[in-house]
Amino acid sequence: MNLNFTKMHGCGNDFVVVDATGRLKRWKPTAAQASFLLDRHCGVGGDQLLVLYPSRRADARMAIFNADGSEVEMCGNGIRCCAQYMKRHGLTRRSRLVIETLAGLIRPVVSGDGVRVDMGAPRLDAAEIAVRGFTGRVVGRRLPGVKAPAMTCVSMGNPHTVFFVDDVAAVPLAVLGPAIERHRAFPRRTNVEFAQMLSRHRIRMRVWERGTGVTLACGTGACATAVAAMLNGLAGDTVTVALDGGELAVAWPGMRGPVFMTGPAAGVFEGTMTLEGR
Repeated sequence: MNLNFTKMHGCGNDFVVVDATGRLKRWKPTAAQASFLLDRHCGVGGDQLLVLYPSRRADARMAIFNADGSEVEMCGNGIRCCAQYMKRHGLTRRSRLVIETLAGLIRPVVSGDGVRVDMGAPRLDAAEIAVRGFTGRVVGRRLPGVKAPAMTCVSMGNPHTVFFVDDVAAVPLAVLGPAIERHRAFPRRTNVEFAQMLSRHRIRMRVWERGTGVTLACGTGACATAVAAMLNGLAGDTVTVALDGGELAVAWPGMRGPVFMTGPAAGVFEGTMTLEGR
């Protein structure tokens, strides 16, 4: 099987994008195929595999796969890349798109090299996020058995756990990230963000992504971190989130309704890989 792909990134969060709206519309990658494509030594290399399928409800459906083959609900940087891909490869002529995901219908707007995304309203109740042992909003709460500051939990269609620290560069992310991701409080696992408030309008953030590890950026994580900062009274309703790979603008007007994220999406290269025997 020869598979055409496009390598893309949003703030350094990189993806292998596959257009399955035509002859591949029944193809779903196996765990071995996802792992091979995302391998940085033997494959294309990337944080996640994004597959675009036809949709009866939207312009397309985006499926997101980690290197371990697990499928996840939503990816903020990924949906910007898919929207940009659709526009540049003639899958749509419109700039205002609707893309179906496991987190629901997401509405990106393509403008030049940037994309603004209506991410929907954040989910804040422990039951909706899937946080075991807590009820109601989990804001400024301690995670049992973990030596870390108080956490705030937010779902942007996928679960996030945010910790505010004085020096984000000093956080041993590769140690704390996997321990928190698989903590018993998170039956669906969780994405992990450590954030430092530089001002009420600027946040420095690092991320451990569920099923992937340390990445240069996470769009849903940036949104969750902005929401967490606002819930804790640390920020106004518009912030810039500075990630290892770039910056995203996040707004939650009046701390009500949907969150809006704006950032870049860029193509890197295109190619064909052979998946025979995988």
